[in-house]
Formats: sequence, structure tokens, C-alpha cells
Amino acid sequence: MMDVLERIRKEAKQSAKRIVLPETDDIRTLHAAIKISLDELAELILIGDEVSIKKLAEKHGLDLPDGIKYIRFVDDKHASQLSEAFYVKRAHKGMTPDAAHKILLKNPLYYAAMLVDAGFADGCVAGAANTTGDVLRAAIQCIGLKKGSSIVSSVFLMQTQDHGVLTYGDCAVVPYPDSNQLASIAVDSAKTHQSLTGETPRVAMLSFSTKGSAHHERIDLVSKALEQAKALEPDMQIDGELQFDAAFVSDVALKKAPGSQVAGKANVFIFPNIDAGNIGYKITERLAGAVATGPIIQGLAKPMNDLSRGCSWMDIVNAACVTALMSD
Repeated sequence: MMDVLERIRKEAKQSAKRIVLPETDDIRTLHAAIKISLDELAELILIGDEVSIKKLAEKHGLDLPDGIKYIRFVDDKHASQLSEAFYVKRAHKGMTPDAAHKILLKNPLYYAAMLVDAGFADGCVAGAANTTGDVLRAAIQCIGLKKGSSIVSSVFLMQTQDHGVLTYGDCAVVPYPDSNQLASIAVDSAKTHQSLTGETPRVAMLSFSTKGSAHHERIDLVSKALEQAKALEPDMQIDGELQFDAAFVSDVALKKAPGSQVAGKANVFIFPNIDAGNIGYKITERLAGAVATGPIIQGLAKPMNDLSRGCSWMDIVNAACVTALMSD
């Protein structure tokens, strides 16, 4: 079985998307840029002064290859168009044209996000040097939510040793979703799974109960979210509420949820809150030896993915490839 990241890198190379990396004062970004460019995984745009970026690379013994595009807002012929578009997006929050221009001039995250919004780049990867909150604020304010999404959320792709690729959501962004938000997370996670793995998603809405085996307001929330998700995507394979064993183990599914088209064969797992999701993906990673890729941000109109500030340069490469596939 091909490793999921190997498959993603292969398809990213074929797609030849334009990915913008704004954190060019971080050497990990430059190391990743070399790999991405030499392997032709994407067409790269680096935010900043070309001479300064290359000097930083040379200082660390790196040689940036030809073919990378370098841009600064102050030199960008589209600067007026971008600042006007940003002003229009945020005018209802008191944004002025001058403030919009200054933000894009001084904050590479917002500038990069507006390049994606305007179609000058297909996606953005950031977070090595900025917090998740900073990255998400730029993404939401500049790119916004896609039609049908009520919230920005995240998933982790879990490459397991024996059970293929599983998708876990949300494990990193939304602490305690209401039913409408949980439904949106389910729909978006299914679409993310299909776009990145090529597999038909089978979505399990997880709970500590299976099909009414217990009664609690938290179970009611999951059941309501299930119905809302079905209304959003009537053809999606989704079921709940399901305990993890009923969702994952076929023998258990026959006893706890007979007749379910999802129970026992789910590949997308929607956790009821971030506590369960974060704990669940880390247990799977540490005890089952799964490789976790993420958090992958979903729900945006166009892709802008986050990184851990403790990421490696190879994590940036992988995130860029994921972002490329999400732009299709």
C-alpha cells in the first residue's frame, strides 16, 4: 500500500499548484522551499526581499534554486487591488483603506492570504513562526468560509500500520462545537478525506453511546448534528451516534449497530469535542504507531494550512503538498 504522504506528494507534483510561503525569516521555510522546488512539488512564491532571503539561506549553508518567485507587497503591481479587496471585506468591521494597505504591507500572513483570495496563488502554508490563532485570523478575514461551511475546523490524516488512512476531526481548532458546527465539521472532513486519499468517506459521528445505548444531552447533540449533516449532504455515508469500537470493528458493529452502512468500516471519525479528538489522535499516534499529518485546516473558501511551531522543514513540505491537493 502506498504511503498516504507519498501519494499526496506524487499528486501534488502532477497538479503544479502555486503555493505561497510567507514565513521566509524562518530557516525551516527555506529548507522546505528547496525540497519543494527541486522535486517540483509546487510552484513556489516566497514573501520578502529576494536578496535578503538568499543571504539568510547562504548563512545556513543553503542554496535556493532558480524558479522560485519572490514578491514584496511594496513592489507588487497588484498591491492596490489587494488592499482594496481587503478593505471591502473588512469595512463592516471599521476597516479603512489606509489601514487595509498598512496591514498587508506589514503582515506577510495577511498579504499571503490575500494573494490566495485573489487567485494569484492557489494556497498558503504558515504557522512555523506564527500561532494557529494568527494564521486562522488571517485566513478567515482574507479568504473567508466556503459556501456550506459554518465554521473553520481541522482534521488529522492518520496513516495506520494495518488499517489504511483514517481521518480524525476536529482535534485542534473548535473546542466544543454545537450541533450545527459539528455537522459542518463532519461534511468538511468527509470532503477532505476524499480529496486527499481518493477514498469514499464513511463517516462515524462518535459518542460514548451507540444507537441509544445511553441517554445524555451530549448524545442528543451528536444525534442532532447527524441529522443536520444528512440534510447538508444527503448522499454521504454517515451514521451515529457510534462508540469507536462500533464504528471501527466489524464484529462489534454487527452486535451494536446491525444494518449500518458505516459501522465497522468507518474511515472518517468525528469527535464530539476537542478533548476527545486531541486525546484520540495522540493515542492512535503513540500507541498504535500511526503517522499523523495535520492539523489540516478546512472550511475555508480556498486553502490556507497551519503548522505547529515545532514543525520540521519536512512537515512544511508535506503541508504544501496537502494544500496543493485541497486547491483542486
